[in-house]
Amino acid sequence: MRIAAFPALLAAVALAGCGAVPERTGEASSRPSGSAQALPEPSREARQCLADLGSTRAQFAPLPDKLQAGGCSTRNTVRLSALYGDTGPFDVTNLTAVACPVAKDFAAWARFGVDRAARQILGAGLERIETMGSYSCRNVAGTNRLSAHSQAQAVDVSGFVLTDGRRITVQSGWNASPEERRFLRTVHSSACKRFGTVLGPDYNAAHRDHLHLEFGRGSFCR
Repeated sequence: MRIAAFPALLAAVALAGCGAVPERTGEASSRPSGSAQALPEPSREARQCLADLGSTRAQFAPLPDKLQAGGCSTRNTVRLSALYGDTGPFDVTNLTAVACPVAKDFAAWARFGVDRAARQILGAGLERIETMGSYSCRNVAGTNRLSAHSQAQAVDVSGFVLTDGRRITVQSGWNASPEERRFLRTVHSSACKRFGTVLGPDYNAAHRDHLHLEFGRGSFCR
């Protein structure tokens, strides 16, 4: 089922809340105090992004824009529940607010970089992508700089479940069988072509169990 960005739908989802999911990325938790404030209506660019995301056949719900004290915000975000591959849909778990441009890149990566790699390398399609979440109002560990998660600009992916029942996790599969190693390094490399920052187990111990996919125009791939 595709959820597009019609005005009536946007008005309905404006009543919904936007929660934060605790994540384990090695970044210190730092939640500024204060209540969230409503932001203006979505821009034309934001509405276009929602329409583009809908064209991928992703299942999602637009979320209201909010600004939290301390600089954290959820602007033009969605809650993703399922994406679409070449042959059918697959689930995405544990995501709350994800900025729409991130969701668009994530949808393309999931289809072309993950689902196809799973079928070509492992011989089975994608059933589910497991994540550690997206939005979290906190700073980068050891700094006063807000994490990309504080703007819903990053997703942490922990594993993949295939249509044949196999579950490939970043933590256990990164240095496992040759097939699993090849698959995970292929999806990591593919992510580097779509996201500004991609961090995995070879970057540091804090990322031993997930791939950090962060929106941006840079090219930092580790």
